Amino acid sequence: MVTQAGLTENHADLWNAAIAEAVSALGEPGFPEALERALRHLVSFEMMNGFAYAANGKAFDLDNDRIVGDRTTIVEHYLAGAYILDPFYDTVRNAPQPAVLVMRRLAPDRFTETEYYRRHYQATGIVDEIGFILKLQHVDAVLSLSRIGAVPVFSRRDIARLESAAPLVRALAEKHWHARFQPQAGEANAAATISHPLLSKRELEIVTLILKGHSTYSIAATLGLSPNTVKVHRRQVYAKLTISSQAELFHLFLSRR
Repeated sequence: MVTQAGLTENHADLWNAAIAEAVSALGEPGFPEALERALRHLVSFEMMNGFAYAANGKAFDLDNDRIVGDRTTIVEHYLAGAYILDPFYDTVRNAPQPAVLVMRRLAPDRFTETEYYRRHYQATGIVDEIGFILKLQHVDAVLSLSRIGAVPVFSRRDIARLESAAPLVRALAEKHWHARFQPQAGEANAAATISHPLLSKRELEIVTLILKGHSTYSIAATLGLSPNTVKVHRRQVYAKLTISSQAELFHLFLSRR
């Protein structure tokens, strides 16, 4: 079928055989696992899972039957609202989009210092994540590959292999889930939002960017403000909400969901 650049002849044969099995499983319950087995012949990873996002901002479970680690954090807390801080979620909702999503390329400059990162990545041991964007009938989705534990991040060669395979992976996944995945209105919580009656629209924009991991300078560049103006707004927000840390900010807006 397809020979991926950088693979030995033996690995290419294994990939071709495995992807043929995935094709045979299209439309069947075993397809996700068959696709996962095939992808392991391109790169190593510990978990494949997926989420879908509707145009109104709701998030849905696409493929989370083989979660490695804490399902409550990886799936339930995520769907309850934490997804709005996910760089993948932001990218899916904004064009243009790359062939594959690479978390460390998309994350804001202070992402690893956020409460979201601490709770979703550090707590579960996820050290790197790559995603394929899927365009389905009613939603956009991301099928992610994650490395977990004491392992290296995806290398340039790994990323290149997945970028090369992306058109085929996306075509198969979209064909499989296009008809099978039709979320109903009651299948997920209401779309998560960051709002508060005490805060102005500008202050809520700044709060959102803080929670997503943007530094003062990144916020300033994003909103077209001076860094000093951003600092003033941030102090005003913390004073209005009587808080003093990002952890308290996260708790106030997201933990209770």
